[in-house]
Amino acid sequence: MGSGHEALRRGRWSEAGRIYLLTFTTANRQPHFLAWPIASDAARLMTGLSLWRKSRLLAWVLMPDHWHGLVELGDGMALAECVGRLKGASARALRQQHPALDRIWAPGYHDHALRREEDLLPAARYLIMNPVRAGLVSRPGDYPFWDAGWLQDSV
Repeated sequence: MGSGHEALRRGRWSEAGRIYLLTFTTANRQPHFLAWPIASDAARLMTGLSLWRKSRLLAWVLMPDHWHGLVELGDGMALAECVGRLKGASARALRQQHPALDRIWAPGYHDHALRREEDLLPAARYLIMNPVRAGLVSRPGDYPFWDAGWLQDSV
């Protein structure tokens, strides 16, 4: 049995229309996104519609050293392709805009397929509570780098 990222990929499959909770970290867990200019550029880049094509970004939070998102995978899309496009395009643009940055993202990612539609609200709440659990803010609305507009009334 393999280890590391190889083990994470074993048995991974993509299902169109399925909602996935995704997580990936910065290289060496560097807190690149503590810096406002870098975090705001990353948030803008990672939510750009051109990156998502057939898939939909339902909710996300950008933490100082990682990213979480709820993504509904589109027809003909593989999860690895979706994540690869997101990480690759954002890393290229961020290094261009902030030349002092070296590697942005660590290899690999973690995914969890939601089983039922009812799992969506708890997963989104879990996601946006990350800054509170990390002690960055006392309320999710005080943290600037997240979005789940459809959830705001129920938090």
